Parts: sequence; C-alpha cells; structure tokens
Amino acid sequence: MDSKDTIAYFTMEIGLEEAMHTYSGGLGVLAGDTARAAADLEIPMIVVTLVYRQGYFHQRIDAAGTQIEEPAAWPVAELLQKVEPQCAVEIEGRTVELCAWKYDVKGVNGYRVPVYLLDSSLEKNSAQDRPLTDYLYGGDDRYRLCQEIILGVGGVKMLRALGYHDIKRFHMNEGHAALLTLELAYELGAQAWNLAYEPVRQVVTPELVHLVKPKCVFTTHTPVPAGHDKFSLDLVHRVLTGYHGAFAETEQEFCPGGVLDMTSLALDNSHYINGVAKRHGKVSRQMFSEYKIDSITNGVHAGTWASGPIAELFDRRVPGWREDNSSLRYALRISTREIRHAHRQAKQALIERVNGITSIGMDPDVFTLGFARRAAVYKRADLLFSDVGRLVEITARSGPLQIIYAGKAHPHDQGGKDLIKRIFQIKEMLKNKIKIVYLEDYGISLAKALTTGVDLWLNTPQPPLEASGTSGMKAALNGVPSLSVLDGWWVEGCIEGVTGWAVGVDDSALEYHDTRAEDAQSLYNKLEMIIIPMFYGEGEKYAHVMRNAIALNGSFFNAERMLNQYVAKAYYK
Repeated sequence: MDSKDTIAYFTMEIGLEEAMHTYSGGLGVLAGDTARAAADLEIPMIVVTLVYRQGYFHQRIDAAGTQIEEPAAWPVAELLQKVEPQCAVEIEGRTVELCAWKYDVKGVNGYRVPVYLLDSSLEKNSAQDRPLTDYLYGGDDRYRLCQEIILGVGGVKMLRALGYHDIKRFHMNEGHAALLTLELAYELGAQAWNLAYEPVRQVVTPELVHLVKPKCVFTTHTPVPAGHDKFSLDLVHRVLTGYHGAFAETEQEFCPGGVLDMTSLALDNSHYINGVAKRHGKVSRQMFSEYKIDSITNGVHAGTWASGPIAELFDRRVPGWREDNSSLRYALRISTREIRHAHRQAKQALIERVNGITSIGMDPDVFTLGFARRAAVYKRADLLFSDVGRLVEITARSGPLQIIYAGKAHPHDQGGKDLIKRIFQIKEMLKNKIKIVYLEDYGISLAKALTTGVDLWLNTPQPPLEASGTSGMKAALNGVPSLSVLDGWWVEGCIEGVTGWAVGVDDSALEYHDTRAEDAQSLYNKLEMIIIPMFYGEGEKYAHVMRNAIALNGSFFNAERMLNQYVAKAYYK
C-alpha cells in the first residue's frame, strides 16, 4: 500500500460520476481527470476529498430565468466502499470523529487510484458536527473553515490511519487544503520531541511549518478573489482549537492583517507552485511577486471526454491513443469525411436530447453555438447579446444560428443569477428569430453532450480573469473549434483560422480593464464574415479546422501531458 513514491492529492471537490454530487464545476472535473490520468499512467497517487452527502445542488430554472436550488442527496453507500480506519480532528474544542469512503479510479490498463472521501456523519459526533461534510460550498465562513480543517488536518490523519506513512508529496489543488501543512509540521515536532501522537500542539512553530516545504506542491487556479479563502483570526481561534499553540507562534507570519489567508499559507510552505496556463502563471507571479511560480497548463482526460463516435474513429485510425494521447496528432491523416460523420452523430444525439426536454425544435442542419460553464459575471455569457439587432442581422445575411447555454450560478452569487435571467429575457425576445435554450443542471453528462455535439464552442471571459478553462479542450478533442477570448489556455491553443478563432486581440494585459465593447465587435465580425459563411458555404474548409483542433489541440491539452509535467517538475524533482 505505502510507497516512497506516493503522491497525495488533496482537493475540495472532485468530479467522478454524474450520480456523485461531489463537484461544482471545473476545479472538481479537473481533479477527476487528474485521478484518471494518474491511473492510466500508473502513478502511485491517492486522492483526498469530502463526501458531501447532500452534494452541491440540483439547478432548476423557472420560466422567468430564476435559478432554484434543490438538494442533491446521493446514495453514498451504493456507490462507495466504506473503509475501516477512523480518525479525529478537534473543532471548537470538540473531538470530531471521521470515517472515509473509498472510490477506485481504474486506468486504461487496470491500475487503480483510490479516492478517499471523508465523512463526519457518525452517530458518535454531536448534532452540529455530523452535517459538516454534507454540503459542497454551503454555509458560512465557519462552515467552510470546519470543512477545510477536516480536509487538510483530517485528510493527513486519515491517510496515516490507512497506512500511508511515507508519502513523497502532498499536492494542494487550490488553497482549501493548506491546513495540511500544520498537521505535517505537528508530526515533525512530535517526532523531534519524541512525543506521543496526541499531546498539545504547541510543538508547531514557524520553523517546523517551513520544514514541510519540500513535501508540498500547490496549484493556484484563479486570480478571482472569491477563489482565495480568508478567515478572521477571531474565527480561527474559536474553531481551530487544536492548533492554538501553533497560531500563537505563527500569527505574525501566516496571518498578516489579522486574517488567515489559505493561499498565503500554501504559497509559503510549498516547494513547487504553479498556475494552470502560461498566461495565468504570469498573472499569478504579478499577484504574488515574492514567490517563484511556474505554470502547467490544464488538460482533460481524453478517454472520458471523447464522444462515442469520435472514440470509435480514433480506435480505428489512431490505435493506442488512449495510452498515448500525444498520438492524436496523427488525426491529421483521418479524412475530413470521417470526422464530419462522427461529429454529425454526436450532434444528432445532442439535438435529440435538447428537443426531448424542450419544445424548441432545434435542427441538426443549423449551425449550433455552445456556451456552458459556471454562471459568473466575469465569464460574460451575455457578450453575444451586446447588440441583439446586429446578431439578428448576421443570421439573416450569413445563415441561421441556434444557441445552447448551460451553467449554474453559486447560490450566493446574485450577479450570476441575474446573468441567467438576462439570457432568458433575450431568449424570449428572439424566440421567432434565433432558437436559444438554457439547459438546467449542468453536470458531467450534459458537459460531454454539449462539448461533443455543437459546431462551435464560445468562451468570452473578461481578461485576465480566466485562469485556464477546460471546456474548450474537451470540445477540441471532439473536433469542435473554439471562438474564444485570448485568455487562459486559448492563448496557447489558438492558431487563427487553423484550430479556431480569437475574440479580440492578445494585448498581454495582466490587469483588468474593460474590453467588452471591442470584444463584442470582434465576436460579431468573426461570426458574420468568417465562421458562419465557412460553415454553410465551405464545409470542407470548416472540417479542416475541426481536424486541426483534434490534432493540434487535443494531442496536447490533455491530462496525460499535464500529469507528466507534474511528475517531472513537482512530484519527483
């Protein structure tokens, strides 16, 4: 079980199956793809997260576009295996017992990566502690801090209880797990002072915390402030009682300005730090200039996200692509006729799905634009509707257009909810001119249907706020080109007119400035003058772009390449 090469990957969320509501969006789906790639590459990885018995939420949207959140309970015991060892953490002076559930991610050759999901719903715990692992991103700051204690401190303790004593690296997938550095420091202190494992934690000092640095890796995923958790010291002192002694010593160093900054804690105590795209690495180095920050661009698990028809085509024409994703570059020798046929099958399945749950009557012969991701204001889902009159004119002159939207807004994000309402208003306004749908409850299954079945993938975030994004990578793998703002991964992936098209220009801006007006004009110009006319009038030329998206983007922007870079740069260096 234990190995000196073991990598422990800590993540607040993970997307494993549609029926397991343990993820909210891209961060969790990336974690799932990381585990799948590790299993394919037979990397000795173990994953730690929380069980979230009540999930994130099911999204329902009423006729006015109002998002309604419903519980997303799921059958934990039916999908997971309970493991015997237990551990405990201290929260608010109480002992909170934890158990774990196991899910095995199976690789292409049968190698398994275990995922351990921590659970506080035990009868021996108090009524206020049993629900601590129920909801993903639910509750207030206290609830979030309790969960991060369970993930970081409880996660390390659970791994020890399971027999993992000789772990090579601890990889923090965002700052939520940063408290693991305190637990590792405590272990060092206990060993140094020859203490039993449960004495007071005054042995944790700044010097000890920094000694864990060679064992820790930290990936930051966003420049958006909401992605960087901060907790007041008053709350920390009240909740993190097991480490009172630690913070008596470390407050000045790790809690500047009277807050515990989880990102800073992770940054301070990691030997390797990275952003998730080259541009994001530059933005992160500007945000955290005192740290050495590298970049490893995200990737998607090819075997998971290739549609059935595309996967069958790859099996015939690119043997071994599942074991070696880079071989997808040989998609260049696949005929465009075969690629168009495979995509047509995926598109037909998507249109049938849409028409089965709506009355809109979408047409598989009409150019179909897809936009699906978390409904957040900075992602600008409504950029396409900046000038509704012009959009209608474009469809009249260049050819008909239909649009499929999906995406959840965080329950506390009113701006995101208002964005969904705006799209509904425009949908109603244009119902006799452009067919538009907004599909509810965006998840793994719907993401796969959309990224494989549309004709063009739209991505319009406000630069430089998109760290990477992965939906466009999934689309490219399936021969769906992107029309995207030059931010995140698209700065690296876009070859204009070859793999897709850019919205706006790459001004290399690392600070926010409003580009909405110019980006909207660029978007309209590309659709009107290049993309829609090519789709309807030069289908073979459009198919060449589809094939290039697979061969040039799909062969590189995959989780196999990503994880090999982590192996070379972070895990075993």
